Amino acid sequence: MPVPHPLLVLVDPLARRTDGESVRIARDVLCAGASRVKVCLPDGPEEIARALAHRGRRRPVVVGDDRALLRTVRLLHLERGLPDCALAVVPVGRPGSVSLAGSLGVPLDAVRAARAVLEGAEQRFDLLIDDSGGVVLGGLRIPPVRQRPADGSGDGDGGMLGRCRTLVRTLARPAPGPETPRLRVEADGVLLTDLDRPVEDVRLAPDGGLANVVVRQRSVPGPVRVRARTVTVSGPHFRYRADTVVSGPVHTRTWTAHPSALRLTVPVPRAAPSPS
Repeated sequence: MPVPHPLLVLVDPLARRTDGESVRIARDVLCAGASRVKVCLPDGPEEIARALAHRGRRRPVVVGDDRALLRTVRLLHLERGLPDCALAVVPVGRPGSVSLAGSLGVPLDAVRAARAVLEGAEQRFDLLIDDSGGVVLGGLRIPPVRQRPADGSGDGDGGMLGRCRTLVRTLARPAPGPETPRLRVEADGVLLTDLDRPVEDVRLAPDGGLANVVVRQRSVPGPVRVRARTVTVSGPHFRYRADTVVSGPVHTRTWTAHPSALRLTVPVPRAAPSPS
């Protein structure tokens, strides 16, 4: 039986280039299982924002990787649409670029994920939202850890040309300095560390309606762990990784915990078999 609510299927352009077959499968399953489906093939963030702004009663379905999911959540937050919008996602992307969606309980197979959109149930997730409108679903780290690009943009050239370009980027990259970052970290107005104490890293994660905060300092043997509603970090030009996105440099940033702010459709848990 087709689902009664109409769907707005937003197919991320990177997903179309990366795995067109999975995109086609997801679209076929969704169109066959929903009464009214509008498929949108945006070429960039502006078109995605326009489609969301004019969605009406349609429920957005993101077909793409973690970055596409985060972008959509951010746009919905900026238009104040998160409380009234149930979102769904069909993960499509290179291995490693859809791990966040998987951690939220979404199947990584296109067929199973599309069926979960049609047959699943809404689950609420906490968010951290910063003062620029950025969102964090899984976790945040300062300073960010270098990772291979999830979309493969850094690995597009094979053979000798690709290796030469990698060598040039490595030689041109500034050598890491001996100093660890000097940051001021406050949690609900309480000072955890100041600029005179070099830190190894700072980590935030939404959990139970608050932010779990972990600060590791070079001069202190164990980490400082607290839970807070707001966390402010300031310092000279620091960068951070929020889920899969690296941002900065910035001088200061404040994150606020928003309990149950994201409504996401996930598979319905299977009932445990009754004892015989």
